[in-house]
Amino acid sequence: MAEQPQPVTDAVAGLLRRGWSIAVAESLTGGLLTAELVGVPGVSAVLRGGVVAYDTAVKASVIGVDQGLLDAHGAVHPRVAEQMADRIRAALAVGGEPARIGLATTGVAGPDPQDGQPPGTVFLGFAAGERVWSRRLDLTGDRAAIRAAAVSESLTELLRMVRE
Repeated sequence: MAEQPQPVTDAVAGLLRRGWSIAVAESLTGGLLTAELVGVPGVSAVLRGGVVAYDTAVKASVIGVDQGLLDAHGAVHPRVAEQMADRIRAALAVGGEPARIGLATTGVAGPDPQDGQPPGTVFLGFAAGERVWSRRLDLTGDRAAIRAAAVSESLTELLRMVRE
């Protein structure tokens, strides 16, 4: 049986091949997404860094998510994920140049609901060039399973981006 490709390894290889930089903003994943990327040798050539904005206020103060949006909808919202992904690129700019790719995670790992959303509600944010979008996930399982699935889905989408 052939070994399955590792999305994180292949995604980093794609970033390296294209010369694209990446920045990460995490909430519910608490650094797991950045840690997965850091596990790949050579990623230092493309990874600008990651910010764990677990506290909703940090999403505004550090990443630059619109406070009015957070006040109106809370942190578990598709537009919040999009702004996190888009704005982390500038927040982690190097030499005045923002990162080419932004990834973000926000959601509810549980066990309790947050912002009116049940556990397992996750929004992933993506920014590549001028394009910014989000994906909703409705996940099941315990906190660890929800967080791991959010990381896995983020890496799968990153792999799609570098293959386009």
